[in-house]
Amino acid sequence: MDFDLTEEQRLMVDSVDHFFRQHFPPEEVRRRDRAHQPPDDLLPAMADVGFLGLPIPKRYGGLEQDWGTVALVHERIAYHAGMVSSLFNRAVCFGAMSLLTYGSERHREELLPKFVRGELLFSLGLSEPAAGSDAAALSTRARKVDGGWLVNGRKTWISGADTSHYILTACRTGTGERRHDGVTMLLVPGDAKGLAMTPLEKVGNNGLSSWDIGYDDVFVPDDAVLGEERRGFRHLMTTLKFSRAGQAANAVGQGQAAVDMALAHAKERVQFGQPIGQFQAVQHHLANMQTRVDQARLMLYHLAWLIAQGRPCRKEAAQAKLVASEMLEYVAGLGMQILASAGYSLDSDMQRIWRDARLFTFGEGTSELQRNIIAREMGL
Repeated sequence: MDFDLTEEQRLMVDSVDHFFRQHFPPEEVRRRDRAHQPPDDLLPAMADVGFLGLPIPKRYGGLEQDWGTVALVHERIAYHAGMVSSLFNRAVCFGAMSLLTYGSERHREELLPKFVRGELLFSLGLSEPAAGSDAAALSTRARKVDGGWLVNGRKTWISGADTSHYILTACRTGTGERRHDGVTMLLVPGDAKGLAMTPLEKVGNNGLSSWDIGYDDVFVPDDAVLGEERRGFRHLMTTLKFSRAGQAANAVGQGQAAVDMALAHAKERVQFGQPIGQFQAVQHHLANMQTRVDQARLMLYHLAWLIAQGRPCRKEAAQAKLVASEMLEYVAGLGMQILASAGYSLDSDMQRIWRDARLFTFGEGTSELQRNIIAREMGL
């Protein structure tokens, strides 16, 4: 592995900084957080600068960059705004990579060019009231009818469903020897007749809306099947590999932002006649914070390299998500301690990262589930 950035990668990371100065400065991030206003309207601008097309082959209008570059860009987006990083994760990891890795050629030819232009947004319809970490317990069903499928059931905690053109919905379409058998992935239009969406209020992540969705005889045509019928659980694990890489990148970017905020405060805040950064206790906190961020970053980059090489990485995806999510909660907590009252103010960016960080150790798979995956991959 080569940790030196190419000139193209440096320019791409610089373009992220320029993009946020122009389109989404810190005051806009704060305003959106207070207003609970997701940044979904930013999608066309992200498309214009090529962010959405990074991993997409040139024949579909993309830039055909490897996942190492995607991870670098994703991390830098998160450094500026976690809510935009979440949007990027929904768009690229849930949607585009699912189409690219197990969609049909017709799906790719029809949908990927629209995606690259910023005209498509996706959500993942996986979690249910009785199926979260135990994804194989999902009970939403799709019944075969003339010309397509009728979907009935309920999904919950579905991010950004109200603005998604398609909800990639995991449905049970049959049974088999294992609980994982008989799952099919369906592309359900976000405006399909029979969908009922109820917003869910949350502690944080105000820039990412969450929804409870009822499916009442929702009809989708035969070509809504993404991948193979009854092999959807395998496809779902592919989607989660990319989304967990995205979650790790989001956590690393926000974690570095928290460290930089705490470091700047420690240099400026004077107590007992000197900057608080001169006290060893604060120095050790900051040293631990940066070390944890760098550890998570290394795991993210290793995962990105494995993805770029096309190698199996189920264990490494779980490890990167686990380490990065727990790092973010740790770093944000110490950041709040260092800033003290200044961090507890709603005018502080630290408190937003602190609130948002709590989601990461259970969103898209709990830390306990990630440890189970790692243990299984070790042969236990």
